[in-house]
Amino acid sequence: MSKVLEKEILEKESAGEPKQEILRVTDLKKYFPIKSGVLQKTVGHIKAVDGISFSINKGETLGIVGESGCGKSTAGRTIIRLEEPTEGKILFKGKDISHMKEKELRKQVRREIQMIFQDPYASLNPRKTLGSTIVEPLNEYNLYGNQKQRLERVGELLETVGLDSSYSNRYPHEFSGGQRQRIGIARTLALDPEVIIADEAVSALDVSIQAQVINLMQRLQEEFELTYMFISHDLSVVRHISDKVAVMYLGKIMEIADKNSLYEEPMHPYTQALLSAVPVPKKHGATQRERITLKGDIPNPANPPKGCVFCTRCPAAMDICREVQPILKTKKENHSVACHLFE
Repeated sequence: MSKVLEKEILEKESAGEPKQEILRVTDLKKYFPIKSGVLQKTVGHIKAVDGISFSINKGETLGIVGESGCGKSTAGRTIIRLEEPTEGKILFKGKDISHMKEKELRKQVRREIQMIFQDPYASLNPRKTLGSTIVEPLNEYNLYGNQKQRLERVGELLETVGLDSSYSNRYPHEFSGGQRQRIGIARTLALDPEVIIADEAVSALDVSIQAQVINLMQRLQEEFELTYMFISHDLSVVRHISDKVAVMYLGKIMEIADKNSLYEEPMHPYTQALLSAVPVPKKHGATQRERITLKGDIPNPANPPKGCVFCTRCPAAMDICREVQPILKTKKENHSVACHLFE
């Protein structure tokens, strides 16, 4: 980031200028039909995402955390319109893209919202060289002049993510998992997006490689003014990279807050249980949280509990929790929770 740009940002922040909202999700739902019988009639629905709402400002990172199967990845895929939303609104820069036709999506949105996929071994075509893989979106959108100029752009992208430009003639099997994920990031950057949805982008990597990829993503965010939606089950990684954190359980957001508020003063019992499992380094007088063990399994998303979806495992559950679904409400500045304990 240039000194001039950095100075302008600091001046705007000191002047109290509000940040620009780039993405808003309102009551988003994604239900998958359950079909049965010879005629394949719909007999029910799996409520993968069940009415989530949040917003992300330009240049921010929103972390989405929760157990496996809570709907994090489905939420990301639905927002980028790889899945068709069942209900709700997705506003990108003020424009409703919830049910936009594919032709309009490709023309207006696809370039500006991109995705980093979880598995660096499965997300790259093993029969294509890196150059062919990364130049493909440039060819699709007819960007960066002729083919020679596009291949030069591929070399620049590889160098941007810390790889040698000469690697463009190699195949994915010649690289490690961390290098493959860097290649995936280079492909994501090819169309100069504004928003990147990272779906478990480092979960398949060794811990030391995770740190390198996270540091790379933070550097790219500063350099290209990117906005991230970072999906992960690793709370330590999410705390390192995020500005705000949303905690999901069984398709719903249980709590959302800025990272310091959420990690230091978690309000929802589920958030408290998740954080109690995170090791705390023994330094500066830090003490370990008391471990909270949740009993039972996550309920079937095809038949969630009547009231709060967490009531079957919550150590603080009350009668009202089993009957009435709590609403996500702001309880203090930049901190919202869906829990009857705070009503």
